[in-house]
Amino acid sequence: MKRSLILWSGLLACLVLFAQPGERMVKVIVAPDHTDWNYHPGEPVKFEVTVTKNSISIENVEIEYELSYDMMDPYRQKRIILKNGKLSISGGTMQTAGFLRCRVFAMYEGNRYEGKATAAFEPETIVPTTLLPEDFNEFWEKAKAENSRIPLSPRLRHLPERSSDKADVYEVSIQHYQHGGRIYRILCVPTTPGKYPAILRVPGAGIRPYNGNRADAENGFISLEIEIHGIPVTLDPQFYAELNGAGSPATSILTGTTGRKSIINGFTWDV
Repeated sequence: MKRSLILWSGLLACLVLFAQPGERMVKVIVAPDHTDWNYHPGEPVKFEVTVTKNSISIENVEIEYELSYDMMDPYRQKRIILKNGKLSISGGTMQTAGFLRCRVFAMYEGNRYEGKATAAFEPETIVPTTLLPEDFNEFWEKAKAENSRIPLSPRLRHLPERSSDKADVYEVSIQHYQHGGRIYRILCVPTTPGKYPAILRVPGAGIRPYNGNRADAENGFISLEIEIHGIPVTLDPQFYAELNGAGSPATSILTGTTGRKSIINGFTWDV
């Protein structure tokens, strides 16, 4: 009994140790000279760079930095040796609303580390650079009218393995604009009835599984994470790895439907 208790205590300690997030010993810290990171057009920007190991500045470390506007090609690139691990970079300015970014790469003991910071020039005044086509409103109204005739047919599937005593997690799907297809999302809601603020998470590029954010719901928010490709977000991870490796589903994946099931690469799900 005593030996079993010691063994389980050791295993628990190992699990706790490996569950902790890793802390990088080498850090590249980049910060603008305004604490709020905001500037007026024409106002110069200075970036302060510090390279540390275990929170101590590294001497004679090689860095390469680049400055760019709105993530465009760099307008300045330079390589330099930091004698005391610190450097001030005069980044210039912007005459119009936008963003000025500084990226710094440090080479240390054969590894490359990166830090970056972005100065904002009156971002609240940025305006679109592309005008709407003349027929956009006509196109949009027609699209809304056509889609209004498609029933949403919402479905809600509880995911108990992802839920907790404070939050329920669901897979939600609605009818796709193409008959028989569905669009999927993950919904997280607090278990305690009431009114809560809501968070909508829109997708980035790529096809992948979604877990939802249960922590939001446990802290009093309703969270909805959506996908747009018409593929379930709760399948085996191997499915997404194979799908991304094969390229575009429209051109490279063998697809088909049989009754009320959809098949891609041997994976089947109800539609």
